[in-house]
Amino acid sequence: MAAGKEIRGKIKSVENTKKITKAMEMVAASKMRKAQDRMRAARPYSDKVRNIAANLGKANPEYTHAFMKHNDVKAAGFIVVSTDKGLCGGLNTNVLRAVTSKLRELQGEGYDNQVVAIGNKGLGFMNRVGAKVVSHATQLGDTPHLEKLIGPVKVLLDQYAEGKLSAVYLCYTRFINTMKQEPVVEQLLPLSAEKMHAQAKADGDHGWDYIYEPDAKTVIDDLLIRYVEALVYQAVAENMASEQSARMVAMKAATDNAGNLIAELKLVYNKTRQAAITKELSEIVSGAAAV
Repeated sequence: MAAGKEIRGKIKSVENTKKITKAMEMVAASKMRKAQDRMRAARPYSDKVRNIAANLGKANPEYTHAFMKHNDVKAAGFIVVSTDKGLCGGLNTNVLRAVTSKLRELQGEGYDNQVVAIGNKGLGFMNRVGAKVVSHATQLGDTPHLEKLIGPVKVLLDQYAEGKLSAVYLCYTRFINTMKQEPVVEQLLPLSAEKMHAQAKADGDHGWDYIYEPDAKTVIDDLLIRYVEALVYQAVAENMASEQSARMVAMKAATDNAGNLIAELKLVYNKTRQAAITKELSEIVSGAAAV
């Protein structure tokens, strides 16, 4: 019964793996609810500050912030948001594939690219493909903190303000629902003309005018800083909600597959055991007949 013993060992090993994946599924389900609540709580502020910034871009104020100007240089920056841990299906693969496609497109047009990596998986991937990583933030935990994000991101923002970059892109995974997450590569700076046009159409395409207190420079500077902070924080919150959802689904699939494999191994074990018993009975009957 050497074969039977080997199969029993395999069954025990798969059962242990199944216990681990089931535990990870339950932990991810618990964290997913908190991550989704945090993401949904941040969405209204993020959408509102985005709309105000877009309206401000059409208001033609007496002061124009550097973030609203278009720089004519062949260089772009990417803020790539990924996870610190794996075992979450194709979540990181999908967003990194989208980033790689955009990087190749810009490189084909002669652009130099710089990357800020948020998350271990994105940092490792960008280093492997030879991208120029100027700063990074890792080990964010289950709750994103704005003070940990702004430092690395500020490297690209300062370069854009100095006219060294023509655009800054924000790359992350948008949470749609528990079963679906969508990789996104959107323009963070300068203010996207598409978003301005869509907002103008929604508002009836009328002009905007503002009264600034104390003055336009102070108000616009503070507003656009909040604008960038809100969008980066929202992207990280969306990515964390997507991570927990994807991990829960992946671990559930792994648990189900382990159960199927155990059932198959038990069937093979029972067949092997039955064959051995039948063989022994045949030998005993043959021996008795010979006597």
